Amino acid sequence: MVLHVDRVNLHQEMKRNFVLDQLRQKGVLVSQSGTELEMMSYQELKYELVLLAFREIDADKDDNKWF
Repeated sequence: MVLHVDRVNLHQEMKRNFVLDQLRQKGVLVSQSGTELEMMSYQELKYELVLLAFREIDADKDDNKWF
């Protein structure tokens, strides 16, 4: 049982570190609310990564237009 919990925690930490690395590579050091990334949960980091992806979309490019 303890081994299973450790594996789950390790998996969650690996996912968190992956998202954290993605944000750092893009130059993000703090969230939009001013919180340091290291203090944020996996869910919060994912949210920041999604916001970053939306900011990177070039809405003027024909391929990215909705209408």
